[in-house]
Amino acid sequence: MEGLIIVNKPKDWTSFDVVAKLRRLTSIKKIGHSGTLDPMATGVLPVFIGRQATRYIEHFMSGDKGYIAEITLGIRTDTGDATGKPQTSDVRLLDVSQVSIHNIEKVLKKYLGEIEQVPPMYSAVKVNGQRLYKLARQGKTVERKPRKVKIHKIDILNFENTEEVKLTIEVSCSKGTYIRQLAMDIGDDLGCGGHLSKLMRTYAHPFHVTQSINMDTIITLAGLGRLSDIIIPVEGFLKGLTPAA
Repeated sequence: MEGLIIVNKPKDWTSFDVVAKLRRLTSIKKIGHSGTLDPMATGVLPVFIGRQATRYIEHFMSGDKGYIAEITLGIRTDTGDATGKPQTSDVRLLDVSQVSIHNIEKVLKKYLGEIEQVPPMYSAVKVNGQRLYKLARQGKTVERKPRKVKIHKIDILNFENTEEVKLTIEVSCSKGTYIRQLAMDIGDDLGCGGHLSKLMRTYAHPFHVTQSINMDTIITLAGLGRLSDIIIPVEGFLKGLTPAA
């Protein structure tokens, strides 16, 4: 039972929910993952099971990530995503009907390469020892230092200018990139505002969503006593890596 499961995290589950469920299914306490996903997000969550496997988590934390993100334009929320409350009082926002593919392509180009990104208030970053999201829930906003991240690729997958204006993009980026903040910044640059309405992580180096397994399948296999069928053994995912000190 030592090894890795590449989980396709369900929507509305926290990353810890996945770990807690696997602890119950395996009766193994030493379980961890290599990159938190927000509850509203789905997709690749590599989960390491057992003492030997968890020693290698650090080696997979710093790899590049890939996402498919849907941005609803014309509506800002207080959290920057679909879990927040709409902010309707901002009179500076332009009519979203003015947004075009040409505008979007022009805006997206500025995010290619190394950029500085300010972490969103609703994030786990600590400022003066306090998590930003805890301060945000108290209605507080504090200054955050920008961080350097790198966007390797950002492509338009779909643009719907109908009753709700939605932009779907595919992003390949470095560790530490906040897609929610990227969605908000793109909306602001377009002059209409926006929020992240859907997010799927398609890639967490070197694992792809096509390798991932749904929680329903994992739970079913555990009930049949066949969970080991989908666990990648330690030697199978190491590929020459050495354990972290």
